Amino acid sequence: MSAPRSLSYAPGGRRVNWQKVAVIVAFGVVPVFLLLLFTYIPFAKMIQFSFYNMSYTKNKGFVGWDNYVKVFSKSEYVDAMLLSLYYMAGAVVQLSLALFFASVLSLEKIRGAGFFKSAMFFPFLVNGIAIGYIFKYFYTRGFVLDSVLQAIGIPLENLPYWLRDQSVNNWSLVFTSLWKYCGQNMVLFIGAIASIDPTLYEAATIDGANRWQQFCHIILPGIKTVFMLNLILSITGSLSAFEPAYVVGSMGANGTATFFIKIHQMAHVSGKVGQACAMAMVLMVLILIFTAGQRLFFRFVMKDSDNTFNAKSNKAKALW
Repeated sequence: MSAPRSLSYAPGGRRVNWQKVAVIVAFGVVPVFLLLLFTYIPFAKMIQFSFYNMSYTKNKGFVGWDNYVKVFSKSEYVDAMLLSLYYMAGAVVQLSLALFFASVLSLEKIRGAGFFKSAMFFPFLVNGIAIGYIFKYFYTRGFVLDSVLQAIGIPLENLPYWLRDQSVNNWSLVFTSLWKYCGQNMVLFIGAIASIDPTLYEAATIDGANRWQQFCHIILPGIKTVFMLNLILSITGSLSAFEPAYVVGSMGANGTATFFIKIHQMAHVSGKVGQACAMAMVLMVLILIFTAGQRLFFRFVMKDSDNTFNAKSNKAKALW
């Protein structure tokens, strides 16, 4: 009986199913082609455009590093970069709150915990633009927030303009991001905590460890990978914050324009594509630097916590 036409024999005597090989190659070539077409080729062109003085319709010639020099020499761009510090501080608070709520819900038996998890996670499901308009109404003079504060006895004339006063408006926008992403991080932390061996808590309790000691020596080392991932995503997201400042802050008005908004204005309002590409490259380099720094921090500074966690894990297995 002859072998199927789609089969042939390799030099080692193995049969090769060429139909399967064709399907594998097709499914591999198409994604790679799309990745090259829509990611790597545009990225290469962006690097090229960053060295030119050009718009969408005109190319005025090669300018070398001038576009990059302008990014660091103009105060408006430097100030926009520094606004990321507000969002970074908010990211730290956000992760701290998410970790606190996740630890409480995981270690303590709380009635209605499922409802609380759902309520905390719900803002993440809402579209960012919709959240922006919700908070724009929330912060409007004399509306929701001002009405609540007046109800507890604070006169309206003593309250700032939450979106105009430059001493508080960026913190107001940071709270918008904190409200949206805190629940998402909490759910991720809860999943990571659930993967920790419960015998570790039992062994720690026998040793007389309280909840705080269990958190420091069991939970934190046990979820280090997830925590590092969330921290990296939060910090890189802080560097490229856009929706809160664009929607709530009325397209970056009153000193709320982040670096990402400056890129948008430079490319789509001023039409200076070359300068916008240079700014985008600077932003990418900053994100890579912060990501590498965080990885090095967790690799070397948190190394001792890994050893402690492994020792406690082996001790718990020995006890049980």
